[in-house]
Amino acid sequence: MKKLLPPVLFLIFIIAMGLMCWSISATHLLVFPFNLIGLPIISAGLMLAMTGKQLFKKLETNIMTFDEPTMLVTEGIYQYTRNPMYLGFTIAMLGFSMLMGASVVSLLMVVIFLFITDRWYISFEEQMMHTKFGKDYEEYCRKVRRWI
Repeated sequence: MKKLLPPVLFLIFIIAMGLMCWSISATHLLVFPFNLIGLPIISAGLMLAMTGKQLFKKLETNIMTFDEPTMLVTEGIYQYTRNPMYLGFTIAMLGFSMLMGASVVSLLMVVIFLFITDRWYISFEEQMMHTKFGKDYEEYCRKVRRWI
């Protein structure tokens, strides 16, 4: 799993969510047209993730999860959350869950994605950041929350 990149995991979870929701005929808590509230939530989540990615590209720093970090980014959206890309993926996944009817199964998939992201990807990245940037990273962590 170490080399499974977060956007790939995100897509796998979205597909699995859809397959599970309809293959087991899960009870949907949101019906049409109320499920459409998921569309702006998906958009907001993906925009948040893209904002973080675009800042990395602008600053020409490494964006790959398992490669060594090259820069401590603390500006832009990173002033408010240390992980806007993961937060964006999680928000978008919640939107997909709502769009699919917000079944208990789809909501559980969001929680599982959040748990994997927090305990696997973010923990790994934070360890690398701490090793590379030391006290500067510790200070950043004191000022800015992991999620929101």
